[in-house]
Amino acid sequence: MTTTQTSVVQDLGTLAHRLSHPAGARCVCEPPQVLADRPDGTVVRSGAIVAKAHAADSDHEALAARIALAAAPQLTGILLPPLTAPGRSLTAPEPSGGPQHPKPSEPPLPAPRPVTLWPLGAPVDPTDPEAAPWAEAAVLLARLHRTESPFRLPTMRGPAKAARAVARMRAALPGDPAVLPVLAGWRALPAWARGEVPAPARRSGFLCHGDLHLGQLVRHPAPDGPWLLIDVDDAGTGDPAWDLGRPAAWYASGLLAPEDWFAFLDAYRSAGGPAVPADGDPWPELDVPARALTVQTAALALAKCAAEQRRPDEHEQLMIESCARIATLPPELAADHAS
Repeated sequence: MTTTQTSVVQDLGTLAHRLSHPAGARCVCEPPQVLADRPDGTVVRSGAIVAKAHAADSDHEALAARIALAAAPQLTGILLPPLTAPGRSLTAPEPSGGPQHPKPSEPPLPAPRPVTLWPLGAPVDPTDPEAAPWAEAAVLLARLHRTESPFRLPTMRGPAKAARAVARMRAALPGDPAVLPVLAGWRALPAWARGEVPAPARRSGFLCHGDLHLGQLVRHPAPDGPWLLIDVDDAGTGDPAWDLGRPAAWYASGLLAPEDWFAFLDAYRSAGGPAVPADGDPWPELDVPARALTVQTAALALAKCAAEQRRPDEHEQLMIESCARIATLPPELAADHAS
């Protein structure tokens, strides 16, 4: 961890700690816990408070709209609401002697990464795959997609994230033939799925999460509250099928068991989700997002392998091989395609 990363983690821990119990109280807190530490999101917990530093290149206006969406009454029971709006900056490093408890009005010092504060939720247990809440996730997505946006929002960032993943892979492995299957799959996608042009009108206008996977669900209040969606950094209006794309890609690649996929799909349909028809073949709507997220996953896997100087593991190799297969498909499937 670099000095800058260490400072960000320490500052987030300090901020979360200050807000986790009353000023002046005798401190018996455990040390802050790092939940994630990436350039696009550093997350630190202290007590029942979670502090998140967003990417340094965040569009502050777009981020503010997304955080406001999570706080909107229309999204109650769907998105975890924040404790603060974005824009609050990281605090300065603590002086020696341990955490201090400022007056509530004490302003934090400015810093380059916007920070938001959230209540602690209980995440999905990665050691118990049979208890994974696929049906619950699908119902939340259906409710999100059916909700009319309460105000103007930026475009969902799914295609832009896929493009960023491919760029990261290219930078990590310039001229390496290992990237060729992934690039072939990428070039076979329609331009809207690569973030180069707006999505067709029939695929836009719905509230979308933008980065759905099981790590984006928590129970709140912890540990037994209802499931809620978290991490709205990529949320906005767009094609609701994108939010189904990652489970669809995993199912198509053999990483998600058929019973889990069909539990997810059936729950989404039963809840009135608009991304796919109520019955019949869902694949004409899901094909492009699933392919794009296959490419994104494979590109990130290769970039990570390059950074760690290792070969792809079995699951990563499956996604890379899937890119070679999808490169042979037409840009978009016809409506009468049979899955």
